[in-house]
Amino acid sequence: MKPIKFKEVNITYAENQSEYLPLPVFKNDSPHGECISCWQLSFKERIIILFTGKLWVSLMSFNKPLTPSFFTTKKSEVLITNKTK
Repeated sequence: MKPIKFKEVNITYAENQSEYLPLPVFKNDSPHGECISCWQLSFKERIIILFTGKLWVSLMSFNKPLTPSFFTTKKSEVLITNKTK
C-alpha cells in the first residue's frame, strides 16, 4: 500500500525525510484542518482485504493525544468540492 497523488494535492509531508514515505495530501484550510490522502493497494493487498475484510492501521501519536481518523473508499466522503453555478 502506498500513498498516491491526486488532483487536489496541495502539500507533500515528509518529502525529504528518508525514514518516512512522502505523503501527498490535500490540506484543507478549515477549522478542522483536515489532511486528506489517497492510498493505492497492490493486487495482493486487495485480495487479502476481499477475503478477510480487515485493514490494520498504525498511527503515530508521539505520545500526544490521538487525532480523529476516518477511512473510506469514497473520495466524496472526505473531499467535498464547492461547485459554483
